Amino acid sequence: MVKVDYHLEDLLDRKPILLDNKSISHQITGKTVLITGAAGSIGSEIVRQVADFGPQSIIMLDQAETPLYLLNLEMELLAPQANLYSEIADVSNKTTLLAIFKKYKPDVIYHAAAYKHVQMMEKNPSQAVFANVLGTKNVADLAYSYSVDTFVMISTDKAVNPGNVMGASKRIAEKYIQALHNKKHTGAKKAKTKFLITRFGNVLGSNGSVVPVFSKQIFDGGTVTVTHPDITRYFMTIKEACQLVLEAGAIGKGGEVYIFDMGKQVKILDLAHKMIRMAGFEPGKEVQIKYIGLRPGEKLFEELLTDASKIVPTHNENIMISREAPEDYGYVLKCINEIVFYAKKYENTETVFRMKKLVPEFVSANSHYDKLDL
Repeated sequence: MVKVDYHLEDLLDRKPILLDNKSISHQITGKTVLITGAAGSIGSEIVRQVADFGPQSIIMLDQAETPLYLLNLEMELLAPQANLYSEIADVSNKTTLLAIFKKYKPDVIYHAAAYKHVQMMEKNPSQAVFANVLGTKNVADLAYSYSVDTFVMISTDKAVNPGNVMGASKRIAEKYIQALHNKKHTGAKKAKTKFLITRFGNVLGSNGSVVPVFSKQIFDGGTVTVTHPDITRYFMTIKEACQLVLEAGAIGKGGEVYIFDMGKQVKILDLAHKMIRMAGFEPGKEVQIKYIGLRPGEKLFEELLTDASKIVPTHNENIMISREAPEDYGYVLKCINEIVFYAKKYENTETVFRMKKLVPEFVSANSHYDKLDL
């Protein structure tokens, strides 16, 4: 079969989203910007876009050695004028992060470091806690201590009414960011940091996206596998997602959860049909589609808003603000400490049970952890 280079925008039945360059330029130009998870699909695109706005320096942080090295080579060609620094670090190691903060004193942080694969995290709850909960807490705590101007956490629609460990870990991270921002207004130290959360759905072409999986299956001449005929997801391109992350960081006042309008949910079966036809084949004839059943932690559809959310529009019709009441910082911290304690002992059942206590709407979907549902 002939390999097809898919134009990802053609897979979305809507117009591309454009960004507000003026507000972003004010946010980034002349600043020291730290991007965690910089070697990942989202983080690396944020690095590329940030470089266009003339920052003082860009600190690219990731624990993956080879992808970070390749990103550094790419950026040296794309943005030779930029002051680029590569730091290999695990966000769950606060000692290493502290040394990086002391060295660079960042002004703006885009926190993209996370484990995102639902099935992998369902099998490895402790790793989800280390990367997504403890890692977020470590970076946010240091942002608070060093009075960073803006901290933007990149979250996911899977954090809303989560049906899996990965989504629940991201919701816990959201809760901590919200509680920490609230604490800085009520506590003794009036830190200036704006803590923001951006929440969006699946990113076409990103690591773990269904698009490269389908593309490989079509290219290999095999069968395209779909979990369920009715499964749907929200989608946007990597470029769109990162544009909106930068704009949310620029316009945010602090404490907000920014929701991105990605249009209607896309039926995965329709996406598979479209990709097969774009490759020049007929679905069900030249390329077969096989239903393999929902995987552990997988829901039929995702949501962008919690039941208690209130929506507020912004100047950009593609960006909305979800107003969500923060929980008490002391309570969230206590719960997280308990979760991390059991995660470090690799006691998965106790870890997930305590995650459900902090996130009572976490109801396991198609997973053996459903026996723990409250």
